[in-house]
Amino acid sequence: MSRAWIGAILGLLAASSAWAVEVHEVRLWRAPDHTRIVFDLTGPSAHKLMLLDNPRRIVLDMENVSLKANLDTLKLDDTPVARIRSGVRDGDDLRVVLDISAVVNPRSFALKANDKAGDRLVLDLYDKQAKTAAVKKSVKQSAMRDIIIAIDAGHGGEDPGALGPKRLREKDVVLDIAKELNALLKADKGFRPTMIRSGDYYVSLRGRRDLARKRQADLFVSIHADAFKRKEANGASVYALSTRGATSTAARYLAQRENSADLVGGVSLSDKDDVLAGVLADLSMTSTLDTSLKLGDKVLRNVDNIAKLHKRNVEQAGFAVLKSPDIPSILVETGFISNPGEAKKLATSSYREKMARAIHRGILDWFLAHPPSGSLIAWQRHQGGQQYIIARGDTLSGIAQRFNVSLSDLRNRNSISGSRIMVGQRLTIPTT
Repeated sequence: MSRAWIGAILGLLAASSAWAVEVHEVRLWRAPDHTRIVFDLTGPSAHKLMLLDNPRRIVLDMENVSLKANLDTLKLDDTPVARIRSGVRDGDDLRVVLDISAVVNPRSFALKANDKAGDRLVLDLYDKQAKTAAVKKSVKQSAMRDIIIAIDAGHGGEDPGALGPKRLREKDVVLDIAKELNALLKADKGFRPTMIRSGDYYVSLRGRRDLARKRQADLFVSIHADAFKRKEANGASVYALSTRGATSTAARYLAQRENSADLVGGVSLSDKDDVLAGVLADLSMTSTLDTSLKLGDKVLRNVDNIAKLHKRNVEQAGFAVLKSPDIPSILVETGFISNPGEAKKLATSSYREKMARAIHRGILDWFLAHPPSGSLIAWQRHQGGQQYIIARGDTLSGIAQRFNVSLSDLRNRNSISGSRIMVGQRLTIPTT
């Protein structure tokens, strides 16, 4: 072979290697405190980030990368990004320029390919004045504060969670259930819900716990939809944290799958929780885990009224999202999205509402009987004047059991001779 041919071949190989990595998709999500832009790559690439002024813009340079995705399709409404443009730099590098309309703190990091997602470059634009949804435990007359319930819809953003038939995505199902639960708790006097994720964006597992603590939650409830390689697997479940290993093989498998969400959701190594041992030590010295198990059982008993259960007891495993040392925390699997029959139910708004009502009823069952000190509910119980509004499915005997009062005392306190009650009727709960 002549030197000319060898030179030509080497030139072609050099050119092909220079464009070996492609940006095949670009995705954007808006969260309450930041905007995330994800570049999906066919391989790893070094990058450099620059923040420039006059005019304000962010420049992202990627080495040996070509752009195959269409930046014009990105929805920039309600983001600090006014326009995105691109060009070739130094012959084979990609330059992406973002024109910025507000002051932001940019942060970028690369994520290596794993068994759930390919190579990615993540660009987070944090708002200078973040829109926070901070919730404070309100201090009213005689410290009669609200009970704060942190509602966590699992997955979100670039992490769809488990996938079911007809493009049914776990992140959409659980967000609907979470929003319905939020609405139900908002209507309950003495309770104040707060959404950890209120839209289609990703929050790290540690970030979810941190938000619950920042908002001073009395309970953290994470909502999910299960999946397994066998379509026959079915049933709803409730989980609490285990400090000594999973209570079953299925629980261990599920915890491993849920804990890998950060790999898909796009979390840099700096976001990883490196104080796990201390957290578990704290948990073992408090009543947090015991409360989680008992409260979880109340939720499970109510879910049993509307769905088949996968296990009849609250199971335990090392779920990263439940590792709060001072907040009772449970994870509710609302059914198997991988099971065609359960996926069909989970796809309907009526079933999602039923599931939200069951979770809601379980939460009320616990807190109405065991209200935190200083709360309005605790004060009402002490005064003997706690009011309860009857909901669909209630019975007098069930209400008496929920509040730990005798059925005869409940009847006498409300001048009820029989057992007939009506939805919307207000009852006064006698002092125990």
